Amino acid sequence: MSTEPIIWLTIFVLSIFVGVEVISKVSSTLHTPLMSGANAIHGVILIGAVLVAGTAQSTPILVLGLIAVILASINMVGGFVVTDRMLIMFSRPHRALQKQGRQELEQ
Repeated sequence: MSTEPIIWLTIFVLSIFVGVEVISKVSSTLHTPLMSGANAIHGVILIGAVLVAGTAQSTPILVLGLIAVILASINMVGGFVVTDRMLIMFSRPHRALQKQGRQELEQ
């Protein structure tokens, strides 16, 4: 039996633990810049997923590539929405009311 999948699984599990520890230690004032950086990373992931889907030579790889594109898109757009809401929370009340009024007009 090959030990390579076990090694990759071990790295994945350890990265989950490290990620949870790092994120839980971030103060609330740094969350907006952290989210902006995460959005940039998700943009790179989206480009990689598009490249994988575009160069797929078999149906299973194409399906996984398309799923990756969809999930990366949802994650990136959701990150921008959360960042925008956080910036509105920290902005002056006048700007927040303007933004809220525009959103109500659009609906």
